[in-house]
Amino acid sequence: MKKRKVNLVYVLLAILAIVCVVLGYGMYQKQKKYVLATENGYNMALYEVIDYVQNVESYLAKSLLSTSPEHGAMTLTNVWREANLASSYLAQLPVENQELLSTQKFLNQVSDYSYSLSRKNMKQESLTEDDLKQLEQLHQYSVELGNSLTQLSTDMTNGKVSWKDFTQNRKPQLAQQVSNIKNDLFSNINKNFEQYAGLIYDGAYSEHANEGQMKALGNQEIGEETAKEKASEWIGKDRVEAIDSQGFVENGKIPCYDFTVRLKGNEKETVTISISKKGGMVVAMNENRNVEAEAVSQEEAVTIGNYYLTNHGFPNMKETYYIQQDGVLTINYAYQQDNVIMYPDLIKVKVALDNGEILGVESTGYLNSHTIRDVTKVKIDAKTAKKTLNPSLQIESERLAVIPTDWGTEILCWEFKGKIGENEFLVYMNVENGKEENSLLVEHMPNGTLTM
Repeated sequence: MKKRKVNLVYVLLAILAIVCVVLGYGMYQKQKKYVLATENGYNMALYEVIDYVQNVESYLAKSLLSTSPEHGAMTLTNVWREANLASSYLAQLPVENQELLSTQKFLNQVSDYSYSLSRKNMKQESLTEDDLKQLEQLHQYSVELGNSLTQLSTDMTNGKVSWKDFTQNRKPQLAQQVSNIKNDLFSNINKNFEQYAGLIYDGAYSEHANEGQMKALGNQEIGEETAKEKASEWIGKDRVEAIDSQGFVENGKIPCYDFTVRLKGNEKETVTISISKKGGMVVAMNENRNVEAEAVSQEEAVTIGNYYLTNHGFPNMKETYYIQQDGVLTINYAYQQDNVIMYPDLIKVKVALDNGEILGVESTGYLNSHTIRDVTKVKIDAKTAKKTLNPSLQIESERLAVIPTDWGTEILCWEFKGKIGENEFLVYMNVENGKEENSLLVEHMPNGTLTM
Protein backbone atom coordinates (compact mmCIF):
# COMPACT_ATOMS: atom_id res chain seq x y z
CA MET A 1 0.00 0.00 0.00
CA LYS A 2 2.82 2.38 0.92
CA LYS A 3 4.55 1.58 -2.35
CA ARG A 4 1.36 2.38 -4.28
CA LYS A 5 1.07 5.76 -2.56
CA VAL A 6 4.65 6.57 -3.46
CA ASN A 7 4.04 5.61 -7.09
CA LEU A 8 0.87 7.72 -7.14
CA VAL A 9 2.85 10.72 -5.85
CA TYR A 10 5.44 10.22 -8.61
CA VAL A 11 2.70 10.02 -11.21
CA LEU A 12 1.05 13.19 -9.93
CA LEU A 13 4.40 14.99 -9.87
CA ALA A 14 5.10 13.82 -13.41
CA ILE A 15 1.68 15.02 -14.58
CA LEU A 16 2.23 18.33 -12.80
CA ALA A 17 5.63 18.71 -14.45
CA ILE A 18 4.15 17.97 -17.87
CA VAL A 19 1.37 20.49 -17.27
CA CYS A 20 3.93 23.11 -16.20
CA VAL A 21 6.04 22.43 -19.28
CA VAL A 22 3.01 22.67 -21.60
CA LEU A 23 1.75 25.85 -19.95
CA GLY A 24 5.24 27.32 -19.93
CA TYR A 25 5.77 26.51 -23.59
CA GLY A 26 2.37 27.94 -24.44
CA MET A 27 3.16 31.16 -22.58
CA TYR A 28 6.57 31.28 -24.28
CA GLN A 29 5.02 30.92 -27.72
CA LYS A 30 2.40 33.53 -26.88
CA GLN A 31 5.07 35.92 -25.63
CA LYS A 32 7.18 35.22 -28.72
CA LYS A 33 4.26 36.06 -31.00
CA TYR A 34 3.56 39.22 -29.01
CA VAL A 35 7.19 40.35 -29.25
CA LEU A 36 7.26 39.60 -32.98
CA ALA A 37 4.04 41.54 -33.58
CA THR A 38 5.35 44.44 -31.50
CA GLU A 39 8.67 44.57 -33.38
CA ASN A 40 6.86 44.35 -36.72
CA GLY A 41 4.80 47.35 -35.61
CA TYR A 42 7.96 49.26 -34.74
CA ASN A 43 9.52 48.36 -38.12
CA MET A 44 6.41 49.54 -39.95
CA ALA A 45 6.41 52.80 -38.00
CA LEU A 46 10.09 53.38 -38.82
CA TYR A 47 9.51 52.74 -42.53
CA GLU A 48 6.61 55.20 -42.50
CA VAL A 49 8.75 57.84 -40.73
CA ILE A 50 11.51 57.46 -43.32
CA ASP A 51 9.01 57.66 -46.19
CA TYR A 52 7.33 60.79 -44.86
CA VAL A 53 10.64 62.49 -44.01
CA GLN A 54 11.78 61.86 -47.60
CA ASN A 55 8.55 63.46 -48.79
CA VAL A 56 9.22 66.45 -46.52
CA GLU A 57 12.67 66.76 -48.07
CA SER A 58 11.26 66.60 -51.59
CA TYR A 59 8.52 69.18 -51.00
CA LEU A 60 10.93 71.53 -49.20
CA ALA A 61 13.21 71.35 -52.22
CA LYS A 62 10.26 72.19 -54.49
CA SER A 63 9.29 75.12 -52.26
CA LEU A 64 12.65 76.74 -53.05
CA LEU A 65 11.76 76.63 -56.72
CA SER A 66 8.22 78.00 -56.72
CA THR A 67 7.75 81.57 -57.90
CA SER A 68 3.95 81.69 -58.02
CA PRO A 69 2.01 82.01 -54.74
CA GLU A 70 -0.54 79.42 -55.91
CA HIS A 71 1.99 76.67 -56.51
CA GLY A 72 3.97 77.68 -53.43
CA ALA A 73 0.86 77.32 -51.27
CA MET A 74 0.21 73.83 -52.61
CA THR A 75 3.81 72.70 -52.07
CA LEU A 76 4.04 74.10 -48.54
CA THR A 77 0.71 72.55 -47.61
CA ASN A 78 2.20 69.22 -48.65
CA VAL A 79 5.21 69.87 -46.39
CA TRP A 80 2.84 70.57 -43.50
CA ARG A 81 0.90 67.34 -44.08
CA GLU A 82 3.94 65.07 -44.53
CA ALA A 83 5.74 66.50 -41.49
CA ASN A 84 2.66 65.90 -39.35
CA LEU A 85 2.45 62.29 -40.50
CA ALA A 86 6.16 61.72 -39.90
CA SER A 87 5.83 63.12 -36.38
CA SER A 88 2.85 60.87 -35.68
CA TYR A 89 4.70 57.69 -36.65
CA LEU A 90 7.87 58.85 -34.89
CA ALA A 91 5.95 58.91 -31.61
CA GLN A 92 5.31 55.16 -32.01
CA LEU A 93 9.00 54.23 -31.83
CA PRO A 94 10.29 52.83 -28.49
CA VAL A 95 13.23 55.23 -28.22
CA GLU A 96 13.80 57.35 -25.15
CA ASN A 97 12.29 60.81 -25.48
CA GLN A 98 15.54 62.73 -25.09
CA GLU A 99 17.11 60.83 -27.99
CA LEU A 100 14.44 61.95 -30.44
CA LEU A 101 13.44 65.23 -28.85
CA SER A 102 15.24 67.29 -31.48
CA THR A 103 13.70 65.25 -34.30
CA GLN A 104 10.19 65.59 -32.91
CA LYS A 105 10.67 69.31 -32.39
CA PHE A 106 12.05 69.71 -35.90
CA LEU A 107 9.10 67.97 -37.55
CA ASN A 108 6.55 69.87 -35.47
CA GLN A 109 8.03 73.26 -36.28
CA VAL A 110 8.56 72.40 -39.95
CA SER A 111 4.86 71.64 -39.98
CA ASP A 112 3.96 74.92 -38.28
CA TYR A 113 6.39 77.00 -40.35
CA SER A 114 5.30 75.57 -43.71
CA TYR A 115 1.66 76.07 -42.71
CA SER A 116 2.27 79.73 -41.90
CA LEU A 117 4.06 80.30 -45.22
CA SER A 118 1.32 78.52 -47.16
CA ARG A 119 -1.26 80.90 -45.62
CA LYS A 120 0.97 83.75 -46.73
CA ASN A 121 0.98 82.41 -50.29
CA MET A 122 -2.78 81.98 -50.23
CA LYS A 123 -3.07 85.70 -49.58
CA GLN A 124 -1.13 86.19 -52.83
CA GLU A 125 1.97 87.28 -50.91
CA SER A 126 5.33 86.12 -52.27
CA LEU A 127 7.94 84.64 -49.97
CA THR A 128 10.72 86.95 -48.85
CA GLU A 129 14.42 86.28 -49.22
CA ASP A 130 14.57 85.41 -45.53
CA ASP A 131 11.71 82.93 -45.97
CA LEU A 132 13.59 81.20 -48.78
CA LYS A 133 16.79 81.06 -46.72
CA GLN A 134 14.92 79.43 -43.85
CA LEU A 135 13.38 76.89 -46.22
CA GLU A 136 16.79 76.13 -47.73
CA GLN A 137 18.18 75.52 -44.25
CA LEU A 138 15.25 73.31 -43.30
CA HIS A 139 15.72 71.30 -46.49
CA GLN A 140 19.33 70.61 -45.58
CA TYR A 141 18.33 69.49 -42.08
CA SER A 142 15.68 67.19 -43.55
CA VAL A 143 18.33 65.56 -45.75
CA GLU A 144 20.49 64.87 -42.67
CA LEU A 145 17.50 63.52 -40.77
CA GLY A 146 16.58 61.19 -43.62
CA ASN A 147 20.15 59.87 -43.80
CA SER A 148 20.26 59.19 -40.05
CA LEU A 149 16.92 57.38 -40.02
CA THR A 150 17.90 55.32 -43.05
CA GLN A 151 21.08 54.31 -41.24
CA LEU A 152 18.99 53.18 -38.28
CA SER A 153 16.85 51.05 -40.59
CA THR A 154 19.97 49.54 -42.18
CA ASP A 155 21.43 48.69 -38.77
CA MET A 156 18.16 47.03 -37.81
CA THR A 157 18.15 44.96 -41.01
CA ASN A 158 21.80 43.92 -40.56
CA GLY A 159 21.24 42.89 -36.96
CA LYS A 160 23.59 45.50 -35.53
CA VAL A 161 20.85 46.67 -33.20
CA SER A 162 17.29 45.51 -32.47
CA TRP A 163 14.20 47.00 -30.90
CA LYS A 164 14.79 44.76 -27.88
CA ASP A 165 17.98 46.72 -27.25
CA PHE A 166 15.91 49.86 -26.93
CA THR A 167 13.16 48.39 -24.80
CA GLN A 168 14.80 45.85 -22.46
CA ASN A 169 17.49 46.00 -19.79
CA ARG A 170 20.68 44.20 -20.76
CA LYS A 171 23.85 43.03 -19.05
CA PRO A 172 26.14 45.94 -18.18
CA GLN A 173 28.60 45.30 -21.03
CA LEU A 174 25.91 44.84 -23.67
CA ALA A 175 23.95 47.78 -22.29
CA GLN A 176 26.99 49.99 -22.83
CA GLN A 177 27.38 48.72 -26.40
CA VAL A 178 23.72 49.44 -27.12
CA SER A 179 24.04 52.87 -25.56
CA ASN A 180 27.02 53.63 -27.80
CA ILE A 181 25.10 52.48 -30.87
CA LYS A 182 22.12 54.65 -29.96
CA ASN A 183 24.38 57.64 -29.38
CA ASP A 184 25.99 57.11 -32.79
CA LEU A 185 22.62 56.80 -34.49
CA PHE A 186 21.13 59.98 -33.07
CA SER A 187 24.14 62.19 -32.40
CA ASN A 188 24.15 63.44 -36.00
CA ILE A 189 20.50 64.42 -35.68
CA ASN A 190 21.12 66.42 -32.52
CA LYS A 191 24.25 68.10 -33.93
CA ASN A 192 22.57 69.07 -37.16
CA PHE A 193 19.57 70.59 -35.38
CA GLU A 194 21.54 72.78 -32.97
CA GLN A 195 21.44 75.74 -35.37
CA TYR A 196 17.86 75.02 -36.35
CA ALA A 197 16.64 75.60 -32.77
CA GLY A 198 16.61 79.35 -33.36
CA LEU A 199 14.13 79.23 -36.23
CA ILE A 200 11.57 82.05 -36.04
CA TYR A 201 8.37 82.22 -38.07
CA ASP A 202 5.27 84.40 -38.30
CA GLY A 203 2.68 82.23 -37.14
CA ALA A 204 6.13 62.64 -61.69
CA TYR A 205 3.10 61.71 -63.49
CA SER A 206 2.73 57.94 -63.23
CA GLU A 207 0.23 58.38 -60.38
CA HIS A 208 -2.23 59.63 -63.03
CA ALA A 209 -1.83 56.53 -65.21
CA ASN A 210 -5.03 54.89 -63.96
CA GLU A 211 -7.18 57.95 -64.48
CA GLY A 212 -8.92 58.48 -67.81
CA GLN A 213 -11.73 57.58 -70.17
CA MET A 214 -10.23 54.69 -72.19
CA LYS A 215 -9.79 57.04 -75.15
CA ALA A 216 -7.54 54.69 -77.13
CA LEU A 217 -9.86 51.65 -77.00
CA GLY A 218 -12.81 52.66 -79.16
CA ASN A 219 -16.28 51.13 -78.74
CA GLN A 220 -15.95 47.68 -80.31
CA GLU A 221 -16.08 44.86 -77.74
CA ILE A 222 -14.60 41.37 -78.03
CA GLY A 223 -15.40 38.02 -76.39
CA GLU A 224 -13.15 35.80 -74.30
CA GLU A 225 -12.09 33.50 -77.16
CA THR A 226 -11.01 36.46 -79.28
CA ALA A 227 -9.15 37.88 -76.29
CA LYS A 228 -7.38 34.52 -75.81
CA GLU A 229 -6.29 34.58 -79.45
CA LYS A 230 -4.93 38.10 -79.08
CA ALA A 231 -3.03 37.07 -75.92
CA SER A 232 -1.44 34.20 -77.84
CA GLU A 233 -0.47 36.50 -80.71
CA TRP A 234 1.05 39.07 -78.34
CA ILE A 235 3.25 36.54 -76.56
CA GLY A 236 4.02 34.55 -79.72
CA LYS A 237 2.13 31.41 -80.72
CA ASP A 238 5.38 29.48 -81.08
CA ARG A 239 6.07 30.02 -77.35
CA VAL A 240 2.63 29.10 -76.02
CA GLU A 241 1.99 25.64 -74.57
CA ALA A 242 -1.47 26.42 -73.15
CA ILE A 243 -3.61 29.36 -72.05
CA ASP A 244 -5.84 29.16 -68.98
CA SER A 245 -8.61 31.71 -68.47
CA GLN A 246 -8.72 33.50 -65.11
CA GLY A 247 -12.05 35.15 -65.81
CA PHE A 248 -13.34 38.61 -66.64
CA VAL A 249 -12.42 41.55 -64.42
CA GLU A 250 -15.27 44.03 -64.74
CA ASN A 251 -14.54 46.40 -61.86
CA GLY A 252 -11.01 47.32 -62.86
CA LYS A 253 -9.96 50.65 -64.36
CA ILE A 254 -10.16 48.93 -67.75
CA PRO A 255 -12.51 45.90 -67.89
CA CYS A 256 -10.48 43.00 -69.27
CA TYR A 257 -10.02 39.25 -69.65
CA ASP A 258 -7.20 37.73 -67.57
CA PHE A 259 -5.15 34.72 -68.71
CA THR A 260 -2.27 32.61 -67.43
CA VAL A 261 -0.01 31.35 -70.21
CA ARG A 262 2.20 28.28 -69.86
CA LEU A 263 5.29 28.39 -72.04
CA LYS A 264 6.76 25.58 -74.13
CA GLY A 265 9.87 23.92 -72.73
CA ASN A 266 9.54 25.43 -69.26
CA GLU A 267 6.63 24.49 -67.04
CA LYS A 268 7.92 26.59 -64.13
CA GLU A 269 7.66 29.86 -66.03
CA THR A 270 4.26 31.38 -66.74
CA VAL A 271 3.03 34.65 -68.19
CA THR A 272 0.00 36.57 -66.94
CA ILE A 273 -1.70 38.79 -69.48
CA SER A 274 -4.82 41.01 -69.51
CA ILE A 275 -6.70 41.89 -72.71
CA SER A 276 -9.23 44.73 -72.68
CA LYS A 277 -12.83 43.91 -73.54
CA LYS A 278 -13.07 47.15 -75.52
CA GLY A 279 -10.63 47.25 -78.39
CA GLY A 280 -8.82 44.01 -77.52
CA MET A 281 -5.62 45.76 -76.38
CA VAL A 282 -3.00 44.46 -73.98
CA VAL A 283 -3.50 46.21 -70.63
CA ALA A 284 -0.75 44.35 -68.76
CA MET A 285 1.64 41.45 -69.29
CA ASN A 286 4.15 39.97 -66.89
CA GLU A 287 6.50 36.98 -67.07
CA ASN A 288 7.79 35.53 -63.79
CA ARG A 289 11.37 34.73 -64.79
CA ASN A 290 14.46 35.28 -62.65
CA VAL A 291 17.31 37.21 -64.28
CA GLU A 292 20.69 35.95 -63.10
CA ALA A 293 23.10 38.01 -65.27
CA GLU A 294 23.35 41.45 -66.88
CA ALA A 295 24.74 41.44 -70.42
CA VAL A 296 22.49 44.14 -71.96
CA SER A 297 23.26 47.83 -71.33
CA GLN A 298 20.60 50.33 -70.28
CA GLU A 299 20.90 52.09 -73.64
CA GLU A 300 20.38 48.82 -75.51
CA ALA A 301 17.41 47.95 -73.31
CA VAL A 302 15.77 51.31 -74.06
CA THR A 303 16.18 50.69 -77.80
CA ILE A 304 14.79 47.16 -77.46
CA GLY A 305 11.76 48.46 -75.57
CA ASN A 306 11.07 51.15 -78.15
CA TYR A 307 11.35 48.69 -81.04
CA TYR A 308 9.03 46.28 -79.21
CA LEU A 309 6.34 48.94 -78.69
CA THR A 310 6.52 50.06 -82.32
CA ASN A 311 6.08 46.47 -83.55
CA HIS A 312 3.07 45.98 -81.26
CA GLY A 313 1.13 49.03 -82.42
CA PHE A 314 2.54 51.76 -80.15
CA PRO A 315 4.64 54.04 -82.41
CA ASN A 316 6.27 57.37 -81.53
CA MET A 317 7.03 56.43 -77.91
CA LYS A 318 9.84 58.33 -76.17
CA GLU A 319 11.65 57.01 -73.09
CA THR A 320 11.40 59.29 -70.05
CA TYR A 321 12.51 57.71 -66.76
CA TYR A 322 13.59 54.25 -65.69
CA ILE A 323 14.64 52.11 -62.75
CA GLN A 324 16.82 48.98 -62.65
CA GLN A 325 16.21 46.20 -60.15
CA ASP A 326 17.15 42.51 -59.96
CA GLY A 327 18.52 42.46 -63.49
CA VAL A 328 15.41 44.07 -65.01
CA LEU A 329 15.14 47.60 -66.43
CA THR A 330 11.65 49.12 -66.11
CA ILE A 331 11.28 52.01 -68.55
CA ASN A 332 8.55 54.65 -68.77
CA TYR A 333 7.72 55.60 -72.36
CA ALA A 334 5.49 58.56 -73.22
CA TYR A 335 3.84 59.27 -76.56
CA GLN A 336 5.48 62.02 -78.64
CA GLN A 337 3.40 64.10 -81.04
CA ASP A 338 5.18 66.70 -83.18
CA ASN A 339 8.11 66.70 -80.70
CA VAL A 340 5.72 67.37 -77.80
CA ILE A 341 5.88 64.85 -74.93
CA MET A 342 2.47 63.53 -73.83
CA TYR A 343 3.00 62.46 -70.22
CA PRO A 344 -0.56 61.12 -69.76
CA ASP A 345 0.12 58.53 -72.51
CA LEU A 346 2.48 56.35 -70.47
CA ILE A 347 3.52 52.74 -71.11
CA LYS A 348 5.88 50.83 -68.80
CA VAL A 349 8.12 48.14 -70.27
CA LYS A 350 10.27 45.64 -68.35
CA VAL A 351 13.39 44.45 -70.19
CA ALA A 352 15.51 41.53 -68.97
CA LEU A 353 19.17 42.55 -68.96
CA ASP A 354 20.50 39.03 -69.52
CA ASN A 355 19.10 38.60 -73.05
CA GLY A 356 16.93 41.64 -73.80
CA GLU A 357 13.64 39.73 -73.49
CA ILE A 358 10.51 41.76 -72.73
CA LEU A 359 9.23 40.52 -69.36
CA GLY A 360 6.43 43.00 -68.76
CA VAL A 361 4.21 45.69 -70.21
CA GLU A 362 1.69 48.02 -68.50
CA SER A 363 -0.25 50.30 -70.83
CA THR A 364 -3.10 51.63 -68.67
CA GLY A 365 -2.01 55.27 -68.93
CA TYR A 366 -1.78 55.15 -72.73
CA LEU A 367 -5.07 53.29 -73.19
CA ASN A 368 -6.92 55.68 -70.89
CA SER A 369 -5.53 58.92 -72.29
CA HIS A 370 -4.16 58.58 -75.80
CA THR A 371 -5.66 60.80 -78.45
CA ILE A 372 -4.38 63.38 -80.94
CA ARG A 373 -4.11 66.80 -79.26
CA ASP A 374 -4.08 70.33 -80.53
CA VAL A 375 -0.61 71.60 -79.60
CA THR A 376 -0.73 74.82 -81.62
CA LYS A 377 -2.15 77.12 -78.93
CA VAL A 378 1.14 78.45 -77.62
CA LYS A 379 0.56 82.07 -76.61
CA ILE A 380 3.71 82.46 -74.50
CA ASP A 381 7.07 81.47 -75.97
CA ALA A 382 9.87 79.81 -74.00
CA LYS A 383 11.85 83.05 -73.67
CA THR A 384 8.92 84.84 -72.03
CA ALA A 385 8.10 81.88 -69.77
CA LYS A 386 11.69 81.80 -68.49
CA LYS A 387 11.37 85.31 -67.08
CA THR A 388 9.03 84.13 -64.32
CA LEU A 389 11.24 81.22 -63.24
CA ASN A 390 13.32 81.33 -60.08
CA PRO A 391 16.52 83.22 -61.03
CA SER A 392 18.56 80.60 -59.19
CA LEU A 393 17.42 77.87 -61.58
CA GLN A 394 20.24 77.06 -64.02
CA ILE A 395 18.28 75.93 -67.10
CA GLU A 396 19.75 73.00 -69.04
CA SER A 397 16.96 72.21 -71.53
CA GLU A 398 13.43 73.18 -72.58
CA ARG A 399 10.62 71.58 -74.57
CA LEU A 400 6.84 71.45 -74.87
CA ALA A 401 4.95 68.83 -72.86
CA VAL A 402 1.36 67.93 -72.01
CA ILE A 403 0.92 67.09 -68.33
CA PRO A 404 -2.07 65.61 -66.45
CA THR A 405 -3.77 67.40 -63.57
CA ASP A 406 -5.37 66.13 -60.37
CA TRP A 407 -8.79 66.95 -61.88
CA GLY A 408 -8.54 64.65 -64.89
CA THR A 409 -7.66 67.42 -67.35
CA GLU A 410 -4.48 68.16 -69.32
CA ILE A 411 -2.32 71.27 -69.73
CA LEU A 412 0.15 72.15 -72.46
CA CYS A 413 3.29 73.53 -70.82
CA TRP A 414 6.86 74.52 -71.34
CA GLU A 415 9.02 71.98 -69.55
CA PHE A 416 12.24 73.51 -68.19
CA LYS A 417 14.93 71.22 -66.82
CA GLY A 418 17.54 72.82 -64.56
CA LYS A 419 19.41 72.86 -61.27
CA ILE A 420 19.51 74.81 -58.05
CA GLY A 421 22.69 73.74 -56.31
CA GLU A 422 22.86 69.95 -56.42
CA ASN A 423 19.10 69.52 -56.86
CA GLU A 424 17.71 68.94 -60.35
CA PHE A 425 14.17 70.04 -61.20
CA LEU A 426 11.55 69.96 -63.93
CA VAL A 427 9.33 73.06 -63.99
CA TYR A 428 6.12 73.29 -66.01
CA MET A 429 4.83 76.69 -67.18
CA ASN A 430 1.40 77.05 -68.81
CA VAL A 431 1.80 78.13 -72.47
CA GLU A 432 -1.42 80.17 -72.40
CA ASN A 433 -0.97 82.28 -69.27
CA GLY A 434 2.62 81.71 -68.10
CA LYS A 435 1.43 80.25 -64.77
CA GLU A 436 3.61 77.70 -63.00
CA GLU A 437 1.59 74.47 -63.04
CA ASN A 438 3.94 72.01 -61.38
CA SER A 439 7.52 71.19 -60.47
CA LEU A 440 9.25 67.85 -59.97
CA LEU A 441 12.43 66.95 -58.16
CA VAL A 442 14.59 64.63 -60.30
CA GLU A 443 16.36 61.88 -58.36
CA HIS A 444 19.41 60.30 -60.01
CA MET A 445 20.24 57.01 -58.35
CA PRO A 446 22.67 54.19 -59.24
CA ASN A 447 19.76 52.06 -60.42
CA GLY A 448 17.77 54.70 -62.31
CA THR A 449 16.23 58.12 -62.64
CA LEU A 450 12.91 58.96 -61.00
CA THR A 451 10.86 62.07 -60.27
CA MET A 452 9.12 63.19 -57.07
